[in-house]
Amino acid sequence: MKFDIVVIGGGLAGASLLAALKGSGLRLALIESRPPAPLPDDDSWDARVYAISPGSVEFLQSSGIWQRMNAARITPVHEMRVHGDDNAARIDFSAYESGVPELACIIENRQLQHAVWEELAGAENVQIFCPAQCDSLAWQDSHVELTLADGTVLQTALLIGADGINSRVREQAGIGVDRHSYYQTGVVANFETERVHHHIAYQWFRRDGILALLPLPGKRVSMVWSANTALADELLNLSAEALCDRVARAAEYELGSMRLVTAPLGFPLNFVHARSLIKPRLALIGDAAHGIHPLAGQGVNLGLRDVRELARLQRQFGGIGDCGEFSLLRCYERNRKEDILAMGWVTDGLQKLFGSEDAAIMRIRNVGLGITNRLPLLKNRLMRHALS
Repeated sequence: MKFDIVVIGGGLAGASLLAALKGSGLRLALIESRPPAPLPDDDSWDARVYAISPGSVEFLQSSGIWQRMNAARITPVHEMRVHGDDNAARIDFSAYESGVPELACIIENRQLQHAVWEELAGAENVQIFCPAQCDSLAWQDSHVELTLADGTVLQTALLIGADGINSRVREQAGIGVDRHSYYQTGVVANFETERVHHHIAYQWFRRDGILALLPLPGKRVSMVWSANTALADELLNLSAEALCDRVARAAEYELGSMRLVTAPLGFPLNFVHARSLIKPRLALIGDAAHGIHPLAGQGVNLGLRDVRELARLQRQFGGIGDCGEFSLLRCYERNRKEDILAMGWVTDGLQKLFGSEDAAIMRIRNVGLGITNRLPLLKNRLMRHALS
Protein backbone atom coordinates (compact mmCIF):
# COMPACT_ATOMS: atom_id res chain seq x y z
CA MET A 1 0.00 0.00 0.00
CA LYS A 2 1.28 3.44 -0.92
CA PHE A 3 0.72 6.66 1.02
CA ASP A 4 1.90 10.24 0.91
CA ILE A 5 2.31 10.50 4.70
CA VAL A 6 2.40 7.78 7.35
CA VAL A 7 2.39 8.79 11.03
CA ILE A 8 3.70 6.39 13.66
CA GLY A 9 2.12 7.29 17.00
CA GLY A 10 -1.52 8.16 17.57
CA GLY A 11 -1.11 10.50 20.52
CA LEU A 12 -2.17 14.12 20.39
CA ALA A 13 0.61 15.34 18.06
CA GLY A 14 0.42 12.52 15.52
CA ALA A 15 -3.37 12.26 15.37
CA SER A 16 -3.91 16.03 15.24
CA LEU A 17 -1.49 16.34 12.30
CA LEU A 18 -3.66 13.94 10.31
CA ALA A 19 -6.82 15.75 11.43
CA ALA A 20 -5.31 19.00 10.15
CA LEU A 21 -4.58 17.38 6.77
CA LYS A 22 -7.94 15.68 6.29
CA GLY A 23 -9.48 16.70 3.00
CA SER A 24 -6.06 17.78 1.68
CA GLY A 25 -6.06 15.17 -1.08
CA LEU A 26 -3.00 13.52 0.45
CA ARG A 27 -3.17 9.78 1.15
CA LEU A 28 -2.61 9.47 4.90
CA ALA A 29 -2.13 6.60 7.35
CA LEU A 30 -1.79 6.27 11.12
CA ILE A 31 -0.05 3.39 12.90
CA GLU A 32 -0.86 3.05 16.60
CA SER A 33 -0.41 0.10 18.97
CA ARG A 34 -3.56 0.83 20.96
CA PRO A 35 -6.52 3.19 20.60
CA PRO A 36 -7.37 5.77 23.28
CA ALA A 37 -9.50 4.43 26.11
CA PRO A 38 -13.23 5.14 25.69
CA LEU A 39 -14.70 7.93 27.77
CA PRO A 40 -16.24 6.60 31.00
CA ASP A 41 -19.99 6.68 31.49
CA ASP A 42 -19.68 8.28 34.94
CA ASP A 43 -18.59 11.77 35.99
CA SER A 44 -15.03 10.74 36.91
CA TRP A 45 -12.08 12.94 36.02
CA ASP A 46 -8.78 12.26 34.31
CA ALA A 47 -5.78 12.99 36.56
CA ARG A 48 -3.76 14.17 33.54
CA VAL A 49 -4.73 17.55 32.13
CA TYR A 50 -3.28 19.99 29.60
CA ALA A 51 -3.08 23.78 29.68
CA ILE A 52 -3.95 24.57 26.06
CA SER A 53 -2.80 27.99 24.82
CA PRO A 54 -5.10 30.26 22.77
CA GLY A 55 -2.95 29.58 19.69
CA SER A 56 -3.37 25.85 20.15
CA VAL A 57 -7.11 26.25 20.73
CA GLU A 58 -7.38 28.13 17.45
CA PHE A 59 -5.49 25.34 15.66
CA LEU A 60 -7.67 22.62 17.22
CA GLN A 61 -10.79 24.57 16.21
CA SER A 62 -9.59 24.88 12.62
CA SER A 63 -9.03 21.11 12.56
CA GLY A 64 -12.55 20.38 13.84
CA ILE A 65 -11.26 18.87 17.08
CA TRP A 66 -12.14 21.49 19.70
CA GLN A 67 -15.81 21.51 18.74
CA ARG A 68 -16.07 17.79 19.56
CA MET A 69 -15.18 18.24 23.23
CA ASN A 70 -17.62 18.65 26.09
CA ALA A 71 -17.56 22.40 26.81
CA ALA A 72 -18.72 21.76 30.39
CA ARG A 73 -15.38 20.04 31.11
CA ILE A 74 -13.18 22.85 29.75
CA THR A 75 -12.01 25.54 32.16
CA PRO A 76 -10.58 28.90 31.05
CA VAL A 77 -7.67 30.38 33.02
CA HIS A 78 -8.10 34.12 33.56
CA GLU A 79 -5.18 34.71 35.90
CA MET A 80 -1.97 33.01 36.97
CA ARG A 81 -0.13 33.68 40.24
CA VAL A 82 3.44 32.43 40.55
CA HIS A 83 5.13 32.45 43.98
CA GLY A 84 8.82 32.27 44.79
CA ASP A 85 10.19 30.30 47.72
CA ASP A 86 10.72 33.20 50.14
CA ASN A 87 7.01 33.78 50.94
CA ALA A 88 7.23 37.26 49.38
CA ALA A 89 8.32 37.16 45.72
CA ARG A 90 5.48 36.78 43.23
CA ILE A 91 4.58 37.42 39.62
CA ASP A 92 1.01 37.69 38.34
CA PHE A 93 -0.34 37.27 34.81
CA SER A 94 -3.78 38.42 33.73
CA ALA A 95 -5.79 37.70 30.59
CA TYR A 96 -7.37 41.14 30.88
CA GLU A 97 -3.97 42.89 31.00
CA SER A 98 -2.76 40.75 28.08
CA GLY A 99 -5.83 41.67 26.00
CA VAL A 100 -7.07 38.10 25.55
CA PRO A 101 -10.20 36.26 26.78
CA GLU A 102 -8.11 33.66 28.64
CA LEU A 103 -4.48 32.72 29.22
CA ALA A 104 -5.17 29.05 28.60
CA CYS A 105 -7.88 26.40 28.75
CA ILE A 106 -7.54 23.36 31.01
CA ILE A 107 -8.74 20.14 29.39
CA GLU A 108 -8.45 16.48 30.38
CA ASN A 109 -6.06 14.30 28.39
CA ARG A 110 -8.65 11.63 27.61
CA GLN A 111 -11.25 14.19 26.47
CA LEU A 112 -8.82 15.68 23.97
CA GLN A 113 -7.53 12.31 22.74
CA HIS A 114 -11.08 11.08 22.22
CA ALA A 115 -12.02 14.21 20.24
CA VAL A 116 -9.00 13.87 17.93
CA TRP A 117 -9.76 10.24 17.14
CA GLU A 118 -13.43 11.03 16.56
CA GLU A 119 -12.39 13.62 14.00
CA LEU A 120 -10.10 11.12 12.27
CA ALA A 121 -12.83 8.48 12.09
CA GLY A 122 -14.74 10.57 9.55
CA ALA A 123 -11.74 11.47 7.38
CA GLU A 124 -11.96 9.70 4.00
CA ASN A 125 -8.26 10.13 3.18
CA VAL A 126 -6.98 8.66 6.47
CA GLN A 127 -6.43 4.92 6.94
CA ILE A 128 -5.90 3.79 10.54
CA PHE A 129 -3.85 0.69 11.41
CA CYS A 130 -4.72 -0.02 15.05
CA PRO A 131 -3.76 -2.07 16.93
CA ALA A 132 -0.59 -2.32 14.89
CA GLN A 133 3.15 -2.06 15.39
CA CYS A 134 5.95 -1.23 12.98
CA ASP A 135 8.61 -3.93 13.00
CA SER A 136 11.09 -2.37 10.57
CA LEU A 137 11.83 0.70 8.47
CA ALA A 138 13.85 0.85 5.25
CA TRP A 139 14.79 4.17 3.68
CA GLN A 140 14.84 4.48 -0.11
CA ASP A 141 15.51 7.57 -2.23
CA SER A 142 11.85 7.97 -3.18
CA HIS A 143 10.08 6.53 -0.13
CA VAL A 144 10.25 4.78 3.23
CA GLU A 145 9.15 1.16 3.42
CA LEU A 146 7.45 0.05 6.63
CA THR A 147 6.83 -3.55 7.60
CA LEU A 148 4.18 -4.07 10.28
CA ALA A 149 4.19 -6.89 12.82
CA ASP A 150 1.49 -8.75 10.84
CA GLY A 151 3.59 -8.64 7.66
CA THR A 152 1.74 -5.75 6.01
CA VAL A 153 4.10 -3.58 3.93
CA LEU A 154 3.48 0.15 3.46
CA GLN A 155 5.33 2.71 1.39
CA THR A 156 5.25 6.43 2.13
CA ALA A 157 6.81 9.54 0.67
CA LEU A 158 7.07 11.01 4.18
CA LEU A 159 7.27 9.27 7.54
CA ILE A 160 6.32 11.17 10.70
CA GLY A 161 7.77 10.05 14.03
CA ALA A 162 5.23 10.90 16.72
CA ASP A 163 5.86 7.93 18.99
CA GLY A 164 6.85 9.69 22.19
CA ILE A 165 9.86 10.58 24.23
CA ASN A 166 11.48 7.14 23.79
CA SER A 167 10.81 7.17 20.04
CA ARG A 168 11.79 3.98 18.19
CA VAL A 169 11.42 5.84 14.90
CA ARG A 170 14.01 8.38 16.03
CA GLU A 171 16.29 5.57 17.16
CA GLN A 172 15.95 3.60 13.91
CA ALA A 173 16.65 6.77 11.95
CA GLY A 174 19.92 7.19 13.83
CA ILE A 175 19.01 10.63 15.21
CA GLY A 176 20.86 11.30 18.46
CA VAL A 177 19.42 13.06 21.49
CA ASP A 178 20.69 15.26 24.29
CA ARG A 179 19.04 13.94 27.43
CA HIS A 180 19.23 14.29 31.20
CA SER A 181 17.05 13.41 34.14
CA TYR A 182 15.66 16.07 36.46
CA TYR A 183 15.56 13.49 39.26
CA GLN A 184 12.00 14.58 39.77
CA THR A 185 8.61 12.94 39.34
CA GLY A 186 5.52 14.75 38.11
CA VAL A 187 2.85 13.78 40.66
CA VAL A 188 -0.66 14.51 39.37
CA ALA A 189 -4.05 14.28 41.07
CA ASN A 190 -7.36 16.15 41.19
CA PHE A 191 -8.94 17.69 44.27
CA GLU A 192 -12.16 19.33 45.36
CA THR A 193 -11.41 22.55 47.23
CA GLU A 194 -13.07 24.40 50.08
CA ARG A 195 -12.83 27.75 48.29
CA VAL A 196 -13.67 28.78 44.73
CA HIS A 197 -10.64 29.15 42.45
CA HIS A 198 -12.16 31.98 40.34
CA HIS A 199 -10.37 30.60 37.24
CA ILE A 200 -6.94 31.35 38.72
CA ALA A 201 -3.98 29.01 38.22
CA TYR A 202 -1.41 28.93 41.01
CA GLN A 203 2.24 27.92 41.06
CA TRP A 204 4.76 27.73 43.90
CA PHE A 205 8.48 27.39 43.25
CA ARG A 206 9.47 25.40 46.34
CA ARG A 207 12.86 24.10 47.42
CA ASP A 208 11.57 20.53 47.14
CA GLY A 209 9.97 20.99 43.71
CA ILE A 210 7.37 23.03 41.86
CA LEU A 211 3.70 22.82 42.77
CA ALA A 212 0.91 23.94 40.41
CA LEU A 213 -2.85 23.98 40.93
CA LEU A 214 -4.87 24.36 37.73
CA PRO A 215 -8.58 25.21 37.76
CA LEU A 216 -11.17 22.62 36.76
CA PRO A 217 -14.96 23.06 36.50
CA GLY A 218 -16.68 23.83 39.80
CA LYS A 219 -14.63 23.79 42.99
CA ARG A 220 -12.02 21.41 41.62
CA VAL A 221 -8.35 21.76 40.77
CA SER A 222 -5.73 19.59 39.08
CA MET A 223 -2.40 19.32 40.87
CA VAL A 224 0.95 18.93 39.13
CA TRP A 225 3.74 18.65 41.70
CA SER A 226 7.17 18.32 40.07
CA ALA A 227 8.67 16.83 43.20
CA ASN A 228 12.17 15.66 43.95
CA THR A 229 12.30 11.86 43.85
CA ALA A 230 12.21 11.22 47.61
CA LEU A 231 9.29 13.57 48.14
CA ALA A 232 7.42 12.13 45.14
CA ASP A 233 7.72 8.62 46.56
CA GLU A 234 6.39 9.90 49.86
CA LEU A 235 3.44 11.71 48.23
CA LEU A 236 2.45 8.67 46.17
CA ASN A 237 2.31 6.52 49.30
CA LEU A 238 0.34 8.87 51.55
CA SER A 239 -3.25 8.14 52.51
CA ALA A 240 -5.88 10.28 50.76
CA GLU A 241 -6.41 12.36 53.89
CA ALA A 242 -2.69 12.89 54.47
CA LEU A 243 -2.10 13.83 50.82
CA CYS A 244 -4.90 16.41 50.93
CA ASP A 245 -3.42 17.95 54.05
CA ARG A 246 0.10 17.97 52.56
CA VAL A 247 -1.01 19.68 49.34
CA ALA A 248 -3.20 22.23 51.15
CA ARG A 249 -0.27 23.20 53.40
CA ALA A 250 2.14 23.41 50.47
CA ALA A 251 -0.38 25.67 48.69
CA GLU A 252 -0.49 27.89 51.79
CA TYR A 253 -4.22 27.11 52.15
CA GLU A 254 -4.90 29.41 49.19
CA LEU A 255 -8.00 27.35 48.37
CA GLY A 256 -8.66 26.04 51.87
CA SER A 257 -8.95 22.37 52.71
CA MET A 258 -9.03 19.70 50.00
CA ARG A 259 -10.71 16.40 49.20
CA LEU A 260 -9.06 13.90 46.84
CA VAL A 261 -11.01 13.24 43.61
CA THR A 262 -8.57 11.09 41.64
CA ALA A 263 -5.76 8.92 42.98
CA PRO A 264 -2.25 10.35 42.44
CA LEU A 265 -0.09 9.18 39.55
CA GLY A 266 3.61 9.75 38.98
CA PHE A 267 5.65 10.35 35.80
CA PRO A 268 9.46 10.66 35.62
CA LEU A 269 10.65 14.03 34.34
CA ASN A 270 13.45 14.27 31.78
CA PHE A 271 14.90 16.79 29.36
CA VAL A 272 15.11 15.42 25.81
CA HIS A 273 16.26 17.30 22.72
CA ALA A 274 16.59 15.54 19.34
CA ARG A 275 19.72 16.78 17.58
CA SER A 276 17.79 16.92 14.33
CA LEU A 277 14.07 17.08 13.57
CA ILE A 278 14.50 15.57 10.12
CA LYS A 279 16.36 13.23 7.86
CA PRO A 280 15.46 12.39 4.25
CA ARG A 281 11.82 11.25 4.15
CA LEU A 282 11.37 11.73 7.93
CA ALA A 283 10.16 14.44 10.32
CA LEU A 284 9.83 14.25 14.11
CA ILE A 285 7.05 16.01 16.01
CA GLY A 286 5.90 16.31 19.62
CA ASP A 287 7.63 14.33 22.35
CA ALA A 288 9.65 12.38 19.77
CA ALA A 289 11.37 15.70 18.98
CA HIS A 290 11.62 17.25 22.44
CA GLY A 291 10.74 16.78 26.09
CA ILE A 292 10.77 19.73 28.48
CA HIS A 293 10.08 20.31 32.16
CA PRO A 294 6.35 20.86 32.83
CA LEU A 295 6.88 23.94 35.01
CA ALA A 296 5.60 26.26 32.26
CA GLY A 297 2.80 23.93 31.14
CA GLN A 298 4.03 24.31 27.55
CA GLY A 299 5.01 20.78 26.51
CA VAL A 300 1.78 19.98 24.68
CA ASN A 301 1.65 23.44 23.06
CA LEU A 302 5.23 23.08 21.84
CA GLY A 303 4.24 19.82 20.14
CA LEU A 304 1.11 21.36 18.64
CA ARG A 305 3.23 24.17 17.21
CA ASP A 306 5.30 21.47 15.47
CA VAL A 307 2.07 20.09 14.02
CA ARG A 308 0.78 23.51 12.96
CA GLU A 309 3.96 24.34 11.07
CA LEU A 310 4.28 20.96 9.37
CA ALA A 311 0.59 20.95 8.41
CA ARG A 312 0.93 24.51 7.03
CA LEU A 313 3.87 23.54 4.85
CA GLN A 314 2.16 20.38 3.62
CA ARG A 315 -1.04 22.25 2.71
CA GLN A 316 1.01 24.91 0.94
CA PHE A 317 3.49 22.70 -0.92
CA GLY A 318 2.81 19.01 -0.32
CA GLY A 319 -0.19 18.79 -2.59
CA ILE A 320 1.67 20.10 -5.62
CA GLY A 321 4.74 17.86 -5.54
CA ASP A 322 6.67 15.46 -3.35
CA CYS A 323 5.47 15.94 0.24
CA GLY A 324 8.71 14.32 1.44
CA GLU A 325 10.92 16.74 -0.48
CA PHE A 326 13.97 17.40 1.71
CA SER A 327 13.94 21.16 1.12
CA LEU A 328 10.40 21.26 2.55
CA LEU A 329 11.55 19.29 5.60
CA ARG A 330 14.49 21.62 6.08
CA CYS A 331 12.08 24.54 6.05
CA TYR A 332 10.07 22.81 8.80
CA GLU A 333 13.15 22.28 10.94
CA ARG A 334 14.40 25.81 10.39
CA ASN A 335 11.05 27.34 11.32
CA ARG A 336 10.73 25.26 14.52
CA LYS A 337 14.30 25.41 15.79
CA GLU A 338 14.21 28.76 17.59
CA ASP A 339 10.96 28.05 19.42
CA ILE A 340 12.09 24.60 20.58
CA LEU A 341 15.52 25.79 21.73
CA ALA A 342 14.08 28.82 23.53
CA MET A 343 11.42 26.86 25.40
CA GLY A 344 13.89 24.13 26.34
CA TRP A 345 16.43 26.69 27.54
CA VAL A 346 13.89 28.64 29.62
CA THR A 347 12.27 25.65 31.32
CA ASP A 348 15.59 23.88 31.92
CA GLY A 349 17.13 27.07 33.25
CA LEU A 350 14.25 27.85 35.60
CA GLN A 351 14.28 24.30 36.97
CA LYS A 352 18.00 24.55 37.71
CA LEU A 353 17.67 28.08 39.10
CA PHE A 354 14.95 27.18 41.58
CA GLY A 355 16.55 23.83 42.35
CA SER A 356 19.75 25.49 43.55
CA GLU A 357 20.37 25.85 47.29
CA ASP A 358 23.11 28.44 46.87
CA ALA A 359 22.16 31.38 49.11
CA ALA A 360 23.13 34.04 46.55
CA ILE A 361 21.15 32.35 43.75
CA MET A 362 18.16 31.96 46.06
CA ARG A 363 18.13 35.71 46.68
CA ILE A 364 18.60 36.55 42.99
CA ARG A 365 15.78 34.31 41.75
CA ASN A 366 13.22 35.77 44.13
CA VAL A 367 14.32 39.35 43.44
CA GLY A 368 14.03 38.57 39.74
CA LEU A 369 10.40 37.46 40.13
CA GLY A 370 9.53 40.67 41.94
CA ILE A 371 11.28 42.89 39.38
CA THR A 372 9.60 41.11 36.45
CA ASN A 373 6.22 41.57 38.13
CA ARG A 374 6.77 45.34 38.13
CA LEU A 375 7.71 45.52 34.43
CA PRO A 376 4.53 45.24 32.30
CA LEU A 377 6.41 45.24 28.98
CA LEU A 378 8.56 42.28 30.03
CA LYS A 379 5.57 40.41 31.43
CA ASN A 380 3.60 40.94 28.22
CA ARG A 381 6.52 39.74 26.13
CA LEU A 382 6.68 36.54 28.19
CA MET A 383 2.94 36.06 27.81
CA ARG A 384 2.89 36.61 24.04
CA HIS A 385 5.04 33.54 23.51
CA ALA A 386 3.04 31.43 25.96
CA LEU A 387 -0.24 32.43 24.26
CA SER A 388 0.92 31.35 20.78
